[in-house]
Amino acid sequence: MKLVLLLSALLAGIALSQGAAVMSVDLGTEWMKVGVVSPGVPMEIALNRESKRKTPAILAFRDGTRTMGEDAQTIGIKDPNSAYGYLLDLLGKTIDNPIVDLYRKRFPYYNIVGDPERNTVVFRKSDTEEFSVEELVAQMLVKAKQFAQESVQQPITECVLTVPGYFGQAEREALLSAAQLANLKVLQLINDYAAVALNYGVFHRGEINETAQYFLFYDMGAYKTSAAVVSYQLVKDKQTREINPVVQVLGVGYDRTLGGLEIQLRLRDYLAQEFNALKKTKTDVTTSPRALAKLFKEAGRLKNVLSANTEFFAQIENLIEDIDFKLPVTREKLEQICEDLWPRATKPLEEALASSHLSLDVINQVILFGGGTRVPRVQETIKAVIKQELGKNLNADESATMGAVYKAADLSAGFKVKKFVVKDATLFPLQVSFERDPGDGAAVKQVKRALFALMNPYPQKKVITFNKHTDDFEFYVNYADLDRYSKEEIDALGSLNVTKVQLKQVKELLEKSKKELVDNKGIKAYFYLDDSGIFRCTGVEYVYEKQKPEDDADEDSTLSKFGSTLSKLFTKEGEEKKDDSEQEETANAGEEPSKSEDNEKAKEEEASKEQKSEESTKQDSEAKNETIKLVTVKSPVTYESQTQFVVPLAGSGYDQSVAKLAAINKAEEQRVRLESAFNALEAHIIEVQQKLDEESYAKCATAEEKEKLLAECSTLGEWLYEDLEDPKAEIYEEKLAQLKKLSNVFLARHWEHEERPEAIKALKGMIDGAEKFLVTGRNLTKDTNPEKDVFTQVEIDTLDKVITETNAWLKTETAAQKKLAKNADIRLTVKDITDKMSLLDREVKYLVNKIKIWKPKVKPAAEKEKKKEEEVVASGSGDDTKSKDAEQQQEQATKEDQQEQEPVDEITPTPAEEETKTPHSEL
Repeated sequence: MKLVLLLSALLAGIALSQGAAVMSVDLGTEWMKVGVVSPGVPMEIALNRESKRKTPAILAFRDGTRTMGEDAQTIGIKDPNSAYGYLLDLLGKTIDNPIVDLYRKRFPYYNIVGDPERNTVVFRKSDTEEFSVEELVAQMLVKAKQFAQESVQQPITECVLTVPGYFGQAEREALLSAAQLANLKVLQLINDYAAVALNYGVFHRGEINETAQYFLFYDMGAYKTSAAVVSYQLVKDKQTREINPVVQVLGVGYDRTLGGLEIQLRLRDYLAQEFNALKKTKTDVTTSPRALAKLFKEAGRLKNVLSANTEFFAQIENLIEDIDFKLPVTREKLEQICEDLWPRATKPLEEALASSHLSLDVINQVILFGGGTRVPRVQETIKAVIKQELGKNLNADESATMGAVYKAADLSAGFKVKKFVVKDATLFPLQVSFERDPGDGAAVKQVKRALFALMNPYPQKKVITFNKHTDDFEFYVNYADLDRYSKEEIDALGSLNVTKVQLKQVKELLEKSKKELVDNKGIKAYFYLDDSGIFRCTGVEYVYEKQKPEDDADEDSTLSKFGSTLSKLFTKEGEEKKDDSEQEETANAGEEPSKSEDNEKAKEEEASKEQKSEESTKQDSEAKNETIKLVTVKSPVTYESQTQFVVPLAGSGYDQSVAKLAAINKAEEQRVRLESAFNALEAHIIEVQQKLDEESYAKCATAEEKEKLLAECSTLGEWLYEDLEDPKAEIYEEKLAQLKKLSNVFLARHWEHEERPEAIKALKGMIDGAEKFLVTGRNLTKDTNPEKDVFTQVEIDTLDKVITETNAWLKTETAAQKKLAKNADIRLTVKDITDKMSLLDREVKYLVNKIKIWKPKVKPAAEKEKKKEEEVVASGSGDDTKSKDAEQQQEQATKEDQQEQEPVDEITPTPAEEETKTPHSEL
């Protein structure tokens, strides 16, 4: 209950705008969790069809049927190469990536081939059935969308997806393509540790202040292990001047192949080895895909049980060739076969601290999340390093989902939540490289400039200036400065080239502006690393200053100043606006360091001359600007941007995937409809047969009706289980409609007989209430009470007539209905009774509303004043002073008399009102 109240407060009463719900999906390697938030409902986890909070991230196709979750796991045991799981790290990978080789080694029963055009991973089951990783992930997202929509009972199109922090550009683009195939609009991709940190910060908002507090979030999931150092602090926004809490990622470390899956695979191989050692069969158990799948499943169960117990028995019935397998396994043995994994568990933590430049002394707490952290040896290993208690106050399974759904509510237009800023950090530095020809026959130089350095916060904009190029050229954006990563990790990252940008028609543009050029500012390229960690070149412009036209030179009016202010307010995204989220770096070939000492000296002398020249030029320019006004001109440069990593799913390939998934979705809809129609018909046949055996229902059907219904049920029951060549939902739906037409006759009678007593009781209660009200109403007419003439006699008589007629009708119809048999047509229906209740209710409500708005009539004030004057005259006083005192006493008495008789909110009648004697409130 406290959690619900807290969530409601955090969402600030979720303000409705357009009112559409949004969701988050924590698409893990092994499990999928879905969070939802809808108008008026706080954040919550969407349940799947089995009413569970998480679903196995596995998809299966068998006999033209798609299944997901536990059903898919079951198929995966019987037919392993028909069920696809642990897919997330295959996104954006080419077929020659070492991660794909590792996947093949772990799951040898899949036939993995390369896409002929993109060279990405494709699972081929047969010559006619194959799926790309994006298609499989898209179908999981479709299921997630279904769970969310069923939870909130409304359509959902927007979502936030969690991703591992080590996902590069290729993986993130591939996941966006999968979401697009699932017809989902991704508001943002959020790194899983950032989502967890946001979730923690939201629930500890009151503890955040102006002093930075540091936490380390450690995650061991099914596939990978990661650690992130973050800071929480209240920061004032420079633009809005608001003070908001900010969570900033300062350092990250990870191991993409260390997780619960690796422990489970070690156990699987150990069990296979022990079974082969028994030599109960000549067949190697590892050569049987079905046996290997059974061993894998049992290894997962064993891993979970040994996290809480010191020993357990592994048991598998009919492992292979009808041979059962049973083996005792201890936690000590598990730790022994994974002995080389435990030292690796602390490396991500150490890397996160190193990249954050912080020590453990300043870390408030190390907080665990992820299923793998439940392994006792993992906790012991971490504890030995940090030498403090571990934080276990987070929901290890759902914290990322809840953090992501909070972000979804924040980004959606339909909700308003308390602001909580998230600043993530760059794991893979990006740099710009280009060639520069110094001229004079010298060799072309390769120039490199850092763009986004390690742990640079994002979202962030950057600007690079090219001021030495006079013709068309190109530059590249690549991963760089990867020294902290091992060769295996760099290989797993795939292509180190990110983007190639070709600039066109540069010479023509420079020539065109040459006549009006005063000061060349260079060609500026604008870059953006957005909230999702996606890199983009957002634009290229040639910037220069020219002399302001003479006609406009003297125009320094208020209007021109206002226009200048407006232009600053609406500076375009790409302009070099200097703030915390944007920096400008100038790529100047003259800044390139030389390796030769002589060249260095020459360089220094040249730089000294250039500095003096620049100072002189600056002075001349300042003097010139005293008389000449300059304006900045920005001309867009034609450019073409090409991705250099895995080719994104687009064009005809994308269209084919859309068509394939549409066909699968349609087939599933038809299958679900067919199953629902079959089950509905079967259930109704059984229901009719059972109820006709019950005396209360049997009495409501005639012998002929009963015989006909039983015969129809028997015929349909036999037909239902016949093997139809082409069963369709419409056939079963039509049969069900015909059966319901027959059965509804006696079912409706039974319902009428069951519900009638309650309806009659309710009507009698209304009649009693109306009669009591009628007694009161008779005393509120002009004839009985002139001062409180609320009702007219016609109104009272009308109510009396309705009550009398209703009473008489009820007695007559009740008596007539009692004479009829249970299986006869109903005379007194529940609807007839409710109609009478509505009529009586309408009449009573009319009178009740009238008494609510009635106000008593007020006697004219003039008559009271006249009466008081006569009393004063009768006193015989001729003294002026006494007369004045008497007048004052008269006025005071009149006021008191009015206060006693008039309502508090009544206004003294005007002369016009005195004539009609109408209270002011009724005008």
